[in-house]
Amino acid sequence: MSLSEIQRILGERASEHAPFGARTTYRVGGTARLVIEVGDLDQLVRLSPLLAEVDCPVVTLGKGSNTLVADGEFDGIVLILADGFTSLAWRDEGEDVIVTAGAALGLPIAARRLADAGVTGFEWAVGIPGSFGGAAVMNAGGHGSDMAASVRSVDVLTIGRTSVDEWTRERLDFDYRHSALGPSDIVVSVTLELQRGDAEASRERVREIVRWRREHQPGGSNAGSVFRNPQGTSAGALIDAAGLKGRREGSATVSEKHANFIQVDDGGSADDVNRLMKEVRREVAARSGISLESEIRRVGFSEADA
Repeated sequence: MSLSEIQRILGERASEHAPFGARTTYRVGGTARLVIEVGDLDQLVRLSPLLAEVDCPVVTLGKGSNTLVADGEFDGIVLILADGFTSLAWRDEGEDVIVTAGAALGLPIAARRLADAGVTGFEWAVGIPGSFGGAAVMNAGGHGSDMAASVRSVDVLTIGRTSVDEWTRERLDFDYRHSALGPSDIVVSVTLELQRGDAEASRERVREIVRWRREHQPGGSNAGSVFRNPQGTSAGALIDAAGLKGRREGSATVSEKHANFIQVDDGGSADDVNRLMKEVRREVAARSGISLESEIRRVGFSEADA
């Protein structure tokens, strides 16, 4: 009953057996039982109790920049926040600038707009091809900073509820690539504390980060860093030391440019990526004694495939 009611509410924004993996930056993987695009917060609130009643998992998908979807069909619902969750606004509050961003807004868009406005402290995010929602959930970071450095609070709708909760920095309990947010917690907006500064200096920092990424990280179909950096070292250095640059498994390859990236051929297989991840983890552990942990969210794989 809940699935049909969800489809009735959303109309053309609900698609059965629709592409799922193709919506990620890997651009491989299968379909989903139902993909829904939610237009605004009112609609999400109406859907929330129905989503709690369905007999299948619900996965929220942002830009898909850290997600690997298994081949075949995912027997669940993929929830995508659409147009009504892409706002960006800021105001001066004493010495701080308070920025509020919709969960579906891309980090690079916000980083450039804020730099142009002379709002500093978020330039690093131009190099992260994700959305605010996903970035808050995993405490995304790079270039010497992360979300925890500037997040004041996050507005969250937990599936099954009809009111939005404000999660403070303390409740979020940020750690390296981690927050207290769980799979049932849908981020709807993020509030940051930033500062006023020189717009041209901020724009130059943005340009510098873009140049660095082009020089040091591969393009093509990938999901950024595959493994978390262990304490005191980097996953890329461990993979490189194990002689795994260029290692191929079917359509998936460890990047020659940056060892902690796995690239996949056009029309390739998510299962190849997953198998290569397992192979890299096994060989790094055999050589260094360090067990690498995935930074990528894997959806639709069994525990035996981990």
